[in-house]
Amino acid sequence: MRRLFPVTDETAAPDSGGVPGEDVREGAGREWGLAELAAAYAYPEAGPGGPLPFLRANMVSTLDGAAQHDGRSQPISSATDMRIFGTLRALADVVVVGAQTVRQEGYRPARARAEFAGMREAAGQSPAPAIAVVSASLDLDFSLPLFTSPLVPTLILTGASAAPDRVAAAGKAGARVVTAGDGIGVDPARAVQALAGLGYTRLLTEGGPRLLGQLVAADVLDELCLTVSPMLTSGDAQRIAGGPAVTVPQRFRLVSMLEEDGFLFTRYGRS
Repeated sequence: MRRLFPVTDETAAPDSGGVPGEDVREGAGREWGLAELAAAYAYPEAGPGGPLPFLRANMVSTLDGAAQHDGRSQPISSATDMRIFGTLRALADVVVVGAQTVRQEGYRPARARAEFAGMREAAGQSPAPAIAVVSASLDLDFSLPLFTSPLVPTLILTGASAAPDRVAAAGKAGARVVTAGDGIGVDPARAVQALAGLGYTRLLTEGGPRLLGQLVAADVLDELCLTVSPMLTSGDAQRIAGGPAVTVPQRFRLVSMLEEDGFLFTRYGRS
């Protein structure tokens, strides 16, 4: 385990009071640069046979297990959480997200960031990751910027039985429809392989909980980046993963942990 920060009261990182998103620090106060964050969260190196798909999730949860407050994750997040969020996006080939999350969170296209331009070019990546929306019904607003003005065409993962008129509407809007299931819905394992077949092997999902639950149940999740927010919300908010329980709980190992202002930024990988 690589423990990136001591997390005792005496050595916890102080709040710099500076620019939002610039507070990730080591030990008694050294700030972590974006290059260091990118190295800390780097995807596995490709093997002799070439890169294999690697799917990581990035989620946030309160101390009492809520993944949202008032239906959105932003109220339980922080500036540093968003900085790591941006770093994870900058490392990914594609961001996989559920249609409900697109609607609730007002998803926009991923943007190119000058700080990561050289790194992405050297890795053979596009200037920004593509967004792949998982949707059985294709009940999406194709007039949104996610479809009308992305740097990289937005993908829609759906089943073979998706309504032809919605598939046509998606194509007319400029989205690329990818079939990843024989029926109405999407098979998670096929979705991962379909994206890999398009050259997207560094996969990131940002949920929502229903999608993450499906990925967990299908045993295709390789890593979970979980921010533990030092907040209590009570109520009936969703957990980070929903849906039917797996037969046997899946054990993951702690890979690394950072701390800032009471927030824990953890990485868990397959045991």
